[in-house]
Amino acid sequence: MSNLETAPPEVACGTSRTTDTEVLRPREVPLGGPRAIRVQRTLPQRQRSLIGAWCFIDHYGPTSARMDVPPHPHTGLQTVSWLFSGEVEHRDSAGVRAFVRPGELNLMTAGAGICHSEVSVESDALLHGVQLWVALPDADRDTGRDFAHHVPDPVALPGAVARVFLGELAGSRSPVPTFSPLLGAQLDLDGKAELQLDLDPTFEHGVLCDVGSVQMSAVHLAAGELGYQAPGSPVLRLRNFGEQPARVVLLGGAPSVEELLVWWNFVGRDHEEIVRYRRLWEDADARFGAVAGYRGSVARLPAPPLPTTRLRPRPLPRATRERDTNYNR
Repeated sequence: MSNLETAPPEVACGTSRTTDTEVLRPREVPLGGPRAIRVQRTLPQRQRSLIGAWCFIDHYGPTSARMDVPPHPHTGLQTVSWLFSGEVEHRDSAGVRAFVRPGELNLMTAGAGICHSEVSVESDALLHGVQLWVALPDADRDTGRDFAHHVPDPVALPGAVARVFLGELAGSRSPVPTFSPLLGAQLDLDGKAELQLDLDPTFEHGVLCDVGSVQMSAVHLAAGELGYQAPGSPVLRLRNFGEQPARVVLLGGAPSVEELLVWWNFVGRDHEEIVRYRRLWEDADARFGAVAGYRGSVARLPAPPLPTTRLRPRPLPRATRERDTNYNR
């Protein structure tokens, strides 16, 4: 998915202010033109730009509006597409044509550069899902284009069902490799259910409430809100307040130790990189390639103008810079 804001703010990603738990409330962003889908963006925000390597969370639907996102570029990241209902056609410049369906993971690796389009498939089902970005670590951010598809098996838990699409949780492990330690899972909670999950205490975690009203540890989450839990706790406690089922998306990862700069659809490290990526996209450079078969009204998305000020990443605290970053994939 593209960030279609006409004046996207730069986001300097690094260590945010630390609290044990907090609630991040979404802001509404249009996805497209006059008939745009309205998406709820909970990450990045001024007070928190990352949860592990997760750097972008868009939550949309249920809606009868059509998604039609023309070819647009990405660098230095992976896109994670996860639907609750509906269907979306994906095409990219690596020659991949695939469909995003409920309960199925589509993960696209941009690496040094890719472009892709997303168009919803006509059906009776409303479109409803999340689009997530993962920032690639410096050592891997110029890797080649790639695409992975995975259908996780449902895992029965006391009062809940889990579908683990990345990482490991509750004895279920996704076979999809990642470039940094990550967790991604859908959790469906029965009415009035209480659930306790064992976690990696070195991870920070986010819980996006999709349906229902849920308590995450000590904080309450309404639909659309994102709860944050800092590293250090070996468990996550969830409680569904309602009689009807609730649904959340659980995300986690080791806290970032790198300075990142996110602008529009690019993840870079400094101002000069972002300027170069934008110029290459506007020049139709082979770095991004081209999408075959897209038949929308606009052949490709133009890049928005750069801000008049220099883009700057936020320096990381010394303790964070010195943290061991070794990770064996």
